[in-house]
Amino acid sequence: MSQRMTRINELLKREISTCIEKFFEFPNVLVTVHAVETADDLRAAEVFVGVIGSPAQSSDVLKKLNSKRGYIQGVVMKRVTLRCTPLLKFVADDSIERGVRILNILDDIGEIDLPDEPEDKA
Repeated sequence: MSQRMTRINELLKREISTCIEKFFEFPNVLVTVHAVETADDLRAAEVFVGVIGSPAQSSDVLKKLNSKRGYIQGVVMKRVTLRCTPLLKFVADDSIERGVRILNILDDIGEIDLPDEPEDKA
């Protein structure tokens, strides 16, 4: 990915996060924007959203964000000047949950008593 695309993705990520924080309220749920991947022609962008809550709450958050994407695009594009306004698509990102699950597994493995290795009598 070019340096320009990386900067555009980070700028969109920051502005979308700010928009969600200011204009949307999700009770008992933590919503974060993890990443944005914009197409090379700037016509579309996938927004990876992390939701800490139940699967039903996650589904509700994604439905709400996708239904209000036109509003979010409008707010973001007033602050970001690009040749084309990308069509936003919000996608669930469960990478943090997977990471926590892997860390828990590694902790469990560390607690297992391994048999002593036989000593070499050389």
